[in-house]
Amino acid sequence: MSLTMPDAHRLLVPVRLDVERWTTRHTRRKVLAVVHTVTAGQRLLEAVRLLEGDTRVQVFFTQAPDVFSHGVDHFLQRLGGLVLPWHQAVQTPFDLALAAAHGGLPELHAPVIVLPHGAGHNKLVSAGQRGRQVAVRGTYGLDRQWLIQDGRLVPESIVLAHHEDLTRLGRDCPEALPAAEVVGDPCFDRITASLPQRALYRDALGVGPRQHLVTACSTWGPRSLLGRQWELLERLVDELPREDFRVALLLHPHVWNAHGEWQIRSWLARLSHAGLLVISQHADWVGALVAADHIVGDHGSVSLYGAMTGAPVLMGDVPEDDLDPGSPAAELVSFAPRLHSGRPLVRQFARAAAAYRAERYEKVAARITSEPGRFAVRMRALIYRKLRLRAPAVRPSTDHAPLPLTARHDERGTT
Repeated sequence: MSLTMPDAHRLLVPVRLDVERWTTRHTRRKVLAVVHTVTAGQRLLEAVRLLEGDTRVQVFFTQAPDVFSHGVDHFLQRLGGLVLPWHQAVQTPFDLALAAAHGGLPELHAPVIVLPHGAGHNKLVSAGQRGRQVAVRGTYGLDRQWLIQDGRLVPESIVLAHHEDLTRLGRDCPEALPAAEVVGDPCFDRITASLPQRALYRDALGVGPRQHLVTACSTWGPRSLLGRQWELLERLVDELPREDFRVALLLHPHVWNAHGEWQIRSWLARLSHAGLLVISQHADWVGALVAADHIVGDHGSVSLYGAMTGAPVLMGDVPEDDLDPGSPAAELVSFAPRLHSGRPLVRQFARAAAAYRAERYEKVAARITSEPGRFAVRMRALIYRKLRLRAPAVRPSTDHAPLPLTARHDERGTT
């Protein structure tokens, strides 16, 4: 589609036809980071940062249409990236596009690498096609309803974390196997790098040396921990003795962005004043997970990552029918102890700690990635191969997570 003259004048400098007149540094490749949601954007940063220092490459960002797009504009503004409106992004050719969701990808003029936006592929989801709901549920990111459109495979490369995912992809969408590449999991690698810093994360959260930290993790939606068991969060704060326990809350970005930051702070105000540590949506979540002595979770990715930490993972009322039965999340749910209403929480935590069997959790953690510690190396190799450029000689590394930050509620409604 050609641009009219007024449209052409509104183009950002690096995508104008007369780009060489305006840019300070002429680049050889253009990469588009397609941000559907804040969660997807956070995962994409793990890949985009692998281009740091390479003056041959210009990175652009765009906000793709998605039901959970609220908050993406603020995310991109904080990032300070060069943002193209979606209508311009789909009219502009790029050498490569990176995405961690699937909506709108067929409209792009670029080969696309699609990454998972969580811990592998665990959830069964119904897809909407042309305004209609598909009755049969498939594993998100592996099923053909996400990958094939009009008989064509949309992504040029499908990033997987584990060789086991190849088998599952071959079952659900065998025509996508040639595009699949096992790269690893960036969050797994960052958690591994962060485990030696556990004492620093606990200190940053104000957890005393003799206190137990309970980190509650809720994914989004009506079947999540907070969607089904808000009263459990209240019990954790009200029932656990403050001198012995601290409680932290990790919310999926979709929770913040579906309801709004003010509303979440308002709903949690009493619990925050009673000692609940609400981890800021703008902060890294890894430190609060690594610092935990007990993890209370649901069927979300963060609970699965909790299997790596050495802490028992206890489950609320988990909707097991939302999980692919062959996934590592389903395996974790199959043996993780349930928290029961009407029973003292302190006793349930003590029993879970006494029954903890490291080998069971290690088996689940090993299913998150078959390339531990190698995401940065393998992902960068894939990106540069698709860009047809020689990768820089400096080997990429994985840093430990920054200190966790809490969202503090006050009378002015600020954080």
